[in-house]
Amino acid sequence: MFRIILKALLGVLMRVLFRPRVEGAEHIPGSGPVILAGNHVTFIDSMFLSLVVKRQVFFIGKDEYVTTPGIKGRLMAAFFTSVGMIPVDRDGGHGGVAALMTGRRILDEGRVFGIYPEGTRSPDGRLYRGRTGVSRLALMTGAPVVPFAMVDTDRIQPGGAGVPRLHRFTVRFGEPLEFSRYEGMDRDRYVLRAVTDEVMSHVMRLSGQEYVDIYATKAKAGRAADHAKAA
Repeated sequence: MFRIILKALLGVLMRVLFRPRVEGAEHIPGSGPVILAGNHVTFIDSMFLSLVVKRQVFFIGKDEYVTTPGIKGRLMAAFFTSVGMIPVDRDGGHGGVAALMTGRRILDEGRVFGIYPEGTRSPDGRLYRGRTGVSRLALMTGAPVVPFAMVDTDRIQPGGAGVPRLHRFTVRFGEPLEFSRYEGMDRDRYVLRAVTDEVMSHVMRLSGQEYVDIYATKAKAGRAADHAKAA
């Protein structure tokens, strides 16, 4: 009950301060499993996504967000769990498998699972190549994929850090994508890549971002190396 009340209060606060535009919310099925797959430009994307969707959205987050000791830690834990975060140790050797299995469990329970196929926040506002976890989940569970785009949330929290600024943002949802034609092919890497690329193509059209066909983690590593050389 506390989580429901907290989410409702946060939703009211968000609407008053940021006046979000929500487009295409009718594309999200009212029941049954569904994967929400979209771009990731700043830290607060998950919170805003959870607050604009009527159904409870679950997503993976770092376990440190809910394990910090003290009063601050308890407040953080209450906040993140209220907006649907499920803590997973993503830094361990089996972090990717744990995240995938957690997503599958959520979908098998008929719930909504949010995922960012890029795997990390964009380092420069562009849209990067998607990882195949989203396609694995879609093919393993049969859940439809609803693409979405977060627009202008990076103006609220540039660089993903610091105190949020007041700025209006938009969340756009596309029509559900279903991949039943690939049933039983969740281990075929060519199929997984094709499905992932199709999802990212829809995200790109919704967001209007420039697409870069490399992984965001590789782009971040390159930027870090350039900064190290310049230092």
